Amino acid sequence: MTDRIQLSHGAGGTMMNDLIRSVIISNISKRKVAGGAGLDEFDDGATIPVDGAEVVVSSDAHTVDPIFFLGGDIGKLAVCGAVNDLAMMGARPVALTDTVVVEEGFPIEDLKKIVVSMNKTIEGLGMALIHGDFKVMPKGKLDKIIISTTGIGFMDGRKPVLDSGLKDGDQIIITGPIGDHGIVVASLRGGISFGTSIISDVAPLWRLMRAAMKAGEVTAAKDPTRGGLSMALNEMAAKSGVSVWIREDDIPIRGEVRGACEMLGLDPLELVCEGRAVFGARKEDAEGILKAIRRTPEGRDARIIGSVRAEKAGYVIMETVVGGKRVVNPPLGEPTPRIC
Repeated sequence: MTDRIQLSHGAGGTMMNDLIRSVIISNISKRKVAGGAGLDEFDDGATIPVDGAEVVVSSDAHTVDPIFFLGGDIGKLAVCGAVNDLAMMGARPVALTDTVVVEEGFPIEDLKKIVVSMNKTIEGLGMALIHGDFKVMPKGKLDKIIISTTGIGFMDGRKPVLDSGLKDGDQIIITGPIGDHGIVVASLRGGISFGTSIISDVAPLWRLMRAAMKAGEVTAAKDPTRGGLSMALNEMAAKSGVSVWIREDDIPIRGEVRGACEMLGLDPLELVCEGRAVFGARKEDAEGILKAIRRTPEGRDARIIGSVRAEKAGYVIMETVVGGKRVVNPPLGEPTPRIC
């Protein structure tokens, strides 16, 4: 490990996970409350048991560049980031806190647009923004704006959905095309136009997750943000002690995204998504869950892309379109940093 922080340490791949475990978690003595899920679970959020119920909390920081992009902005992204981490654990989101840090000279009108965007997203979920903090850094000491959010949710009598819950025979569901957000932000940052109407997939996923849980047993769930689908599946496989087998031909990827990846030398499996989820579902429930997800606006293009097996634990293996097989390794870092 290098003795200096690099951009790749914050990009959601194995370098970030190794840093968090070796430098942060290993130096924290108390990592959970009263038997709830905490740092050791290394999940999308944590749970706090309270009088027989469980409160779920999740914190996230957002430093996207550019801050306004096709389909969203840093405000919508900040809300969805916290909401989706709660949703992946099965928690109903109820409240949000935020910390906004801006650079001296940041346009007040842009700040207003961002806050209005946050509020619109919060209102659509019936949530409340209940607390926050605001700071200003001297010009040149910060790149425009950073927003950190903490989401608070309730389990409503359910057990938390952990990403370590995959079992042999489960089916793997992805809720829509991957890579949209990553390509939109990368193209804007690089000043590249692909001549398409593709927009970011950023969206809150609570309605989708609620529909899935009502339709059957969701054994594990994760939103493939930094590190993309590749990182999400590798984490789920390793933590569950199983292997995940996916079919290349069944993974939904827009033609524009595939073409852009070929042009830029990117792997669509490693691109960040901000409005997608990957589920493990019991085999007997998978079709019912798929139908329920497809009835939500965020999941109309959902597909079953693979299954879970007991052998070769910890591996993600893709059956290619030409009939071969290859191991899908977790990325070291996000190929386009500062994207969420």
